[in-house]
Amino acid sequence: MLGSTLNPKQFLSRVAEELGRIDPAEIQKLSDLVHERYVAGRFVFVIGNGGSGSNASHFCEDMGKGTLARKFFDDDTKKRLKVLSLTDNTPYILAWGNDEGFDRVFSEQLKNLAGPGDLLIAISGSGNSPNILRAVEWANAHGLTTYGCTGFSGGKLRGLAHFGLHVPLDDMGIVESIHLTAFHWVVDDTYRRISM
Repeated sequence: MLGSTLNPKQFLSRVAEELGRIDPAEIQKLSDLVHERYVAGRFVFVIGNGGSGSNASHFCEDMGKGTLARKFFDDDTKKRLKVLSLTDNTPYILAWGNDEGFDRVFSEQLKNLAGPGDLLIAISGSGNSPNILRAVEWANAHGLTTYGCTGFSGGKLRGLAHFGLHVPLDDMGIVESIHLTAFHWVVDDTYRRISM
């Protein structure tokens, strides 16, 4: 935890330095993939655990509401982005986790909801969460496009997902912060594409 050894100014400087190391093309690719699903009327699914699960929920909320201009709120003819965070169905997650194992909580939801042409955004700082990997494996085998958001070394997810955003840093808090910063730009860019 870098913040335990740095004062606020040093910590913010380090975060800025790490942001500068990110490949902008990786973030642009995520926005392009989301927009392609919007145009095609396909679903965007987001998954993650812990802080990454919170990022999944936050990103989903922003994508669902924040990409739509106020002038379209009451326009029933305006196409909406189909986006769903699979971290938020608590009873379903608990049922699968309790009865069959936590590694199935996302893949089983995809079996109910997903189809070829959809997009799965999988967030895992370590890149090694078993439930994330299982979901991405299922998605890859069933015609979905997969995008992995990772930190540290990238783990197995970095090589498993079709595309991704990698933050090469061994600090989970900063990794999650950078993921969320990237997601906010994707929200803004999607707004530009579909609401302006």
